[in-house]
Amino acid sequence: MIRIDDLLRNDLAKGVAIGVGAAVLVPVLIGALAPMIKPVARSATKAGLRVYERAREAVEEAGEMMEDLVAETQAEMRAERLAAEQAAQQAAAEPEPVAETAQQAQADEATRH
Repeated sequence: MIRIDDLLRNDLAKGVAIGVGAAVLVPVLIGALAPMIKPVARSATKAGLRVYERAREAVEEAGEMMEDLVAETQAEMRAERLAAEQAAQQAAAEPEPVAETAQQAQADEATRH
């Protein structure tokens, strides 16, 4: 026959006893603590939602700032590219100083002779 001392030493019996005790006590505790737990849970949920909203707003603001920065950078790059193209066009339209010097030397020789 199984004695109580043997059951207390057996790990399986201890596990079953703890499980049965928890199955009986947890619903009783939840029922007793529900009036206190509900307002705390509601407050925690409200606080979590407020934090979420603030974080979402901060992320949106950061996104807008990044979009503005990208737009400004693109505008600067376009302006630099346009200035470089205009400088290249002006350089192409102006005669080279070396060519002018050679032409002047030929003109001077022609007038001397």
